[in-house]
Amino acid sequence: MSYCGPMEITTRQWIDRIASSLGVTSPSDDEVEQLLSLAAVAAHASDRTAAPVTCWIAAQASMDLNEVLVIAQRQARELEG
Repeated sequence: MSYCGPMEITTRQWIDRIASSLGVTSPSDDEVEQLLSLAAVAAHASDRTAAPVTCWIAAQASMDLNEVLVIAQRQARELEG
């Protein structure tokens, strides 16, 4: 099955639906914002494809998202020189 374009559901509805399907709790609105910030840092520091993978790595690290964001921002600043 291939992706066929945007659906008629909101971002929150998608998040809740996929979380339920996977048997996990949906992230809070604050957590979603933190993840989007983390993804933005990764996408601007590297290729856009780094964004979802960085979020996956953050989940594997089991760290507070604020901590991960600070680390990612530090890494991005170091790359800027």
